[in-house]
Amino acid sequence: MKYIDPHIHMVSRTTDDYQRMALAGCIAVTEPAFWAGFDRSSPQGFFDYFTLLTDSEPKRAAQFGIDHYCWICINPKESEDPGFAREVIALIPEFLKKPTVLGVGEIGLNKNSRNELTILEEQIALAAAHDQLILVHTPHLEDKLKGTKLIIDAIKRNGDIDPGRVLIDHVEEHTVKHVLDHGFWAGMTLYPDTKCTPQRAADIIETYGAERLWINSAGDWGVSDPLAVPKCRLEMKRRGHGEDIIKKISFDNPRTFLGQSQRFTVDA
Repeated sequence: MKYIDPHIHMVSRTTDDYQRMALAGCIAVTEPAFWAGFDRSSPQGFFDYFTLLTDSEPKRAAQFGIDHYCWICINPKESEDPGFAREVIALIPEFLKKPTVLGVGEIGLNKNSRNELTILEEQIALAAAHDQLILVHTPHLEDKLKGTKLIIDAIKRNGDIDPGRVLIDHVEEHTVKHVLDHGFWAGMTLYPDTKCTPQRAADIIETYGAERLWINSAGDWGVSDPLAVPKCRLEMKRRGHGEDIIKKISFDNPRTFLGQSQRFTVDA
Protein backbone atom coordinates (compact mmCIF):
# COMPACT_ATOMS: atom_id res chain seq x y z
CA MET A 1 0.00 0.00 0.00
CA LYS A 2 1.47 3.35 -1.01
CA TYR A 3 1.84 6.15 1.51
CA ILE A 4 2.86 9.78 1.92
CA ASP A 5 5.19 11.00 4.66
CA PRO A 6 3.96 14.60 4.96
CA HIS A 7 6.57 15.80 7.45
CA ILE A 8 10.12 14.50 7.26
CA HIS A 9 13.46 16.32 7.25
CA MET A 10 15.25 14.45 4.48
CA VAL A 11 18.30 16.73 4.55
CA SER A 12 19.19 14.87 7.75
CA ARG A 13 18.70 11.42 6.17
CA THR A 14 20.99 9.34 4.00
CA THR A 15 20.16 8.34 0.45
CA ASP A 16 19.71 4.78 1.75
CA ASP A 17 16.68 6.06 3.68
CA TYR A 18 15.04 7.18 0.44
CA GLN A 19 15.63 3.69 -0.95
CA ARG A 20 14.13 1.98 2.12
CA MET A 21 11.13 4.32 2.13
CA ALA A 22 10.48 3.64 -1.55
CA LEU A 23 10.61 -0.11 -0.93
CA ALA A 24 8.09 0.36 1.91
CA GLY A 25 5.64 2.15 -0.42
CA CYS A 26 6.45 5.85 0.01
CA ILE A 27 5.62 7.84 -3.12
CA ALA A 28 5.82 11.42 -1.79
CA VAL A 29 7.30 13.44 1.05
CA THR A 30 6.96 17.03 2.18
CA GLU A 31 9.84 18.63 4.05
CA PRO A 32 9.25 21.65 6.28
CA ALA A 33 12.07 24.11 6.80
CA PHE A 34 13.57 23.64 10.24
CA TRP A 35 16.75 23.62 12.31
CA ALA A 36 19.90 22.47 10.51
CA GLY A 37 21.42 20.76 13.56
CA PHE A 38 23.08 24.10 14.46
CA ASP A 39 22.02 27.75 14.57
CA ARG A 40 22.77 29.47 11.27
CA SER A 41 24.91 32.60 11.54
CA SER A 42 23.54 34.62 8.61
CA PRO A 43 20.49 34.99 6.36
CA GLN A 44 22.70 33.68 3.54
CA GLY A 45 22.80 30.37 5.39
CA PHE A 46 19.00 30.22 5.17
CA PHE A 47 19.13 31.17 1.49
CA ASP A 48 21.43 28.24 0.81
CA TYR A 49 19.20 25.93 2.88
CA PHE A 50 16.05 27.02 1.02
CA THR A 51 17.88 26.40 -2.25
CA LEU A 52 18.78 22.91 -1.05
CA LEU A 53 15.12 22.21 -0.23
CA THR A 54 13.77 23.52 -3.52
CA ASP A 55 16.46 22.36 -5.94
CA SER A 56 18.78 19.58 -4.75
CA GLU A 57 16.52 17.48 -2.54
CA PRO A 58 13.76 16.92 -5.15
CA LYS A 59 16.41 15.53 -7.49
CA ARG A 60 17.73 13.13 -4.84
CA ALA A 61 14.21 11.89 -4.06
CA ALA A 62 13.35 11.44 -7.73
CA GLN A 63 16.06 8.80 -8.08
CA PHE A 64 13.78 6.50 -6.09
CA GLY A 65 10.44 7.50 -7.58
CA ILE A 66 9.53 9.73 -4.63
CA ASP A 67 8.04 13.19 -5.18
CA HIS A 68 9.64 15.78 -2.88
CA TYR A 69 7.81 18.94 -1.81
CA CYS A 70 8.78 21.47 0.84
CA TRP A 71 7.72 24.36 3.06
CA ILE A 72 9.65 27.59 3.66
CA CYS A 73 10.04 29.63 6.87
CA ILE A 74 12.38 30.56 9.67
CA ASN A 75 11.79 27.96 12.33
CA PRO A 76 10.87 28.86 15.93
CA LYS A 77 14.15 27.48 17.30
CA GLU A 78 16.03 30.26 15.46
CA SER A 79 13.46 33.05 15.91
CA GLU A 80 14.66 34.55 19.18
CA ASP A 81 16.40 37.49 17.46
CA PRO A 82 13.61 39.43 15.65
CA GLY A 83 16.01 41.52 13.58
CA PHE A 84 17.80 38.46 12.24
CA ALA A 85 14.49 36.64 11.72
CA ARG A 86 13.06 39.50 9.68
CA GLU A 87 16.06 39.40 7.36
CA VAL A 88 15.26 35.72 6.74
CA ILE A 89 11.55 36.41 6.32
CA ALA A 90 12.42 38.91 3.59
CA LEU A 91 13.86 36.01 1.56
CA ILE A 92 10.72 33.86 1.78
CA PRO A 93 8.39 35.41 -0.87
CA GLU A 94 10.83 34.62 -3.68
CA PHE A 95 11.01 30.96 -2.63
CA LEU A 96 7.22 30.69 -2.35
CA LYS A 97 7.21 30.94 -6.15
CA LYS A 98 9.20 27.70 -6.55
CA PRO A 99 7.21 24.82 -8.12
CA THR A 100 7.59 22.37 -5.22
CA VAL A 101 6.85 24.78 -2.35
CA LEU A 102 3.49 24.12 -0.68
CA GLY A 103 3.37 26.90 1.89
CA VAL A 104 4.85 28.44 5.02
CA GLY A 105 6.19 26.06 7.64
CA GLU A 106 7.05 24.76 10.03
CA ILE A 107 6.40 27.94 11.96
CA GLY A 108 5.35 27.84 15.60
CA LEU A 109 6.88 28.02 19.06
CA ASN A 110 9.85 26.37 20.73
CA LYS A 111 10.12 27.93 24.21
CA ASN A 112 6.90 29.97 24.04
CA SER A 113 8.88 33.22 24.28
CA ARG A 114 7.61 36.67 23.38
CA ASN A 115 10.06 37.03 20.48
CA GLU A 116 9.09 33.62 19.06
CA LEU A 117 5.44 34.65 19.22
CA THR A 118 6.17 37.93 17.43
CA ILE A 119 7.93 36.15 14.55
CA LEU A 120 5.18 33.51 14.44
CA GLU A 121 2.56 36.23 13.98
CA GLU A 122 4.59 37.91 11.24
CA GLN A 123 4.90 34.64 9.34
CA ILE A 124 1.17 33.94 9.74
CA ALA A 125 0.55 37.37 8.18
CA LEU A 126 3.01 36.51 5.39
CA ALA A 127 1.16 33.27 4.66
CA ALA A 128 -2.17 35.11 4.62
CA ALA A 129 -0.83 37.79 2.26
CA HIS A 130 0.40 35.14 -0.19
CA ASP A 131 -2.59 32.76 0.27
CA GLN A 132 -0.36 29.91 1.47
CA LEU A 133 -1.01 26.73 3.42
CA ILE A 134 0.53 26.71 6.89
CA LEU A 135 2.31 23.92 8.76
CA VAL A 136 2.86 24.51 12.49
CA HIS A 137 5.41 23.13 14.97
CA THR A 138 4.17 22.80 18.54
CA PRO A 139 6.70 22.80 21.42
CA HIS A 140 7.79 19.78 23.37
CA LEU A 141 6.68 18.02 26.53
CA GLU A 142 5.35 20.17 29.40
CA ASP A 143 5.09 23.33 27.25
CA LYS A 144 3.07 21.69 24.46
CA LEU A 145 -0.47 22.49 25.63
CA LYS A 146 0.39 26.08 26.55
CA GLY A 147 2.21 26.55 23.26
CA THR A 148 -0.61 24.99 21.26
CA LYS A 149 -3.12 27.38 22.80
CA LEU A 150 -0.85 30.37 22.13
CA ILE A 151 -0.45 29.29 18.50
CA ILE A 152 -4.17 28.82 17.93
CA ASP A 153 -4.88 32.23 19.45
CA ALA A 154 -2.25 33.81 17.19
CA ILE A 155 -3.77 32.24 14.08
CA LYS A 156 -7.28 33.27 15.06
CA ARG A 157 -6.16 36.87 15.54
CA ASN A 158 -5.51 36.93 11.81
CA GLY A 159 -8.97 36.91 10.25
CA ASP A 160 -7.63 35.90 6.83
CA ILE A 161 -6.66 32.35 7.88
CA ASP A 162 -9.00 29.43 7.15
CA PRO A 163 -8.28 26.77 9.84
CA GLY A 164 -8.87 24.09 7.22
CA ARG A 165 -5.68 25.29 5.51
CA VAL A 166 -3.56 24.94 8.66
CA LEU A 167 -1.93 21.72 9.91
CA ILE A 168 -0.86 21.81 13.56
CA ASP A 169 1.73 19.10 13.99
CA HIS A 170 3.23 17.06 16.84
CA VAL A 171 -0.13 16.69 18.61
CA GLU A 172 -0.37 14.27 21.52
CA GLU A 173 -3.14 12.90 23.71
CA HIS A 174 -3.56 16.17 25.63
CA THR A 175 -3.61 18.52 22.60
CA VAL A 176 -5.26 16.69 19.69
CA LYS A 177 -8.87 17.41 20.72
CA HIS A 178 -8.13 21.11 21.23
CA VAL A 179 -6.68 21.35 17.71
CA LEU A 180 -9.50 19.44 16.03
CA ASP A 181 -12.23 21.28 17.94
CA HIS A 182 -10.97 24.57 16.50
CA GLY A 183 -11.25 23.29 12.94
CA PHE A 184 -7.56 22.73 12.22
CA TRP A 185 -5.87 19.64 10.82
CA ALA A 186 -3.70 17.70 13.25
CA GLY A 187 -0.48 15.76 12.67
CA MET A 188 0.91 12.99 14.84
CA THR A 189 4.70 12.67 14.75
CA LEU A 190 5.93 9.13 15.32
CA TYR A 191 9.13 9.10 17.36
CA PRO A 192 10.61 6.05 19.10
CA ASP A 193 10.89 7.83 22.47
CA THR A 194 9.04 11.17 22.46
CA LYS A 195 5.93 12.61 20.82
CA CYS A 196 3.79 9.64 19.61
CA THR A 197 4.91 6.06 19.16
CA PRO A 198 2.97 4.07 16.54
CA GLN A 199 1.07 2.46 19.41
CA ARG A 200 0.08 5.80 20.95
CA ALA A 201 -0.93 7.14 17.53
CA ALA A 202 -3.18 4.11 16.99
CA ASP A 203 -4.76 4.77 20.40
CA ILE A 204 -5.46 8.39 19.42
CA ILE A 205 -7.04 7.34 16.12
CA GLU A 206 -9.24 4.86 17.96
CA THR A 207 -10.28 7.58 20.42
CA TYR A 208 -10.81 10.57 18.11
CA GLY A 209 -11.33 9.01 14.68
CA ALA A 210 -9.40 9.69 11.50
CA GLU A 211 -10.91 12.96 10.24
CA ARG A 212 -8.43 15.80 9.67
CA LEU A 213 -5.62 13.70 11.16
CA TRP A 214 -2.39 12.39 9.63
CA ILE A 215 0.75 10.53 10.69
CA ASN A 216 4.36 11.46 9.88
CA SER A 217 7.87 10.45 10.86
CA ALA A 218 9.54 13.90 10.95
CA GLY A 219 12.82 11.93 10.67
CA ASP A 220 15.39 14.53 11.67
CA TRP A 221 18.73 15.02 13.45
CA GLY A 222 17.61 13.31 16.66
CA VAL A 223 16.46 9.79 17.42
CA SER A 224 13.85 9.17 14.74
CA ASP A 225 12.70 6.57 12.23
CA PRO A 226 12.04 7.30 8.54
CA LEU A 227 9.93 4.12 8.39
CA ALA A 228 7.65 5.15 11.25
CA VAL A 229 4.61 5.64 8.99
CA PRO A 230 4.58 2.06 7.58
CA LYS A 231 5.27 0.76 11.11
CA CYS A 232 2.18 2.59 12.37
CA ARG A 233 0.17 1.10 9.51
CA LEU A 234 1.33 -2.36 10.59
CA GLU A 235 0.30 -1.60 14.17
CA MET A 236 -3.19 -0.61 13.02
CA LYS A 237 -3.42 -3.75 10.89
CA ARG A 238 -2.33 -5.84 13.90
CA ARG A 239 -5.22 -4.34 15.88
CA GLY A 240 -7.69 -5.40 13.21
CA HIS A 241 -8.28 -2.09 11.42
CA GLY A 242 -9.26 -2.38 7.76
CA GLU A 243 -7.37 -1.05 4.78
CA ASP A 244 -9.79 1.88 4.36
CA ILE A 245 -8.86 3.61 7.63
CA ILE A 246 -5.16 2.70 7.28
CA LYS A 247 -5.10 4.24 3.81
CA LYS A 248 -7.06 7.26 5.03
CA ILE A 249 -4.60 8.12 7.77
CA SER A 250 -1.43 7.49 5.75
CA PHE A 251 -2.40 8.54 2.22
CA ASP A 252 -5.87 10.02 1.72
CA ASN A 253 -5.75 12.60 4.52
CA PRO A 254 -2.33 14.05 3.68
CA ARG A 255 -3.25 14.09 0.02
CA THR A 256 -6.51 15.93 0.78
CA PHE A 257 -4.82 18.58 2.92
CA LEU A 258 -1.78 19.04 0.71
CA GLY A 259 -3.94 18.96 -2.42
CA GLN A 260 -5.29 22.37 -1.43
CA SER A 261 -2.11 23.56 -3.11
CA GLN A 262 -2.30 23.17 -6.87
CA ARG A 263 1.38 22.28 -6.84
CA PHE A 264 0.79 19.01 -5.00
CA THR A 265 0.07 16.68 -7.89
CA VAL A 266 0.19 13.21 -6.30
CA ASP A 267 -2.57 11.20 -7.98
CA ALA A 268 -5.14 9.36 -5.89
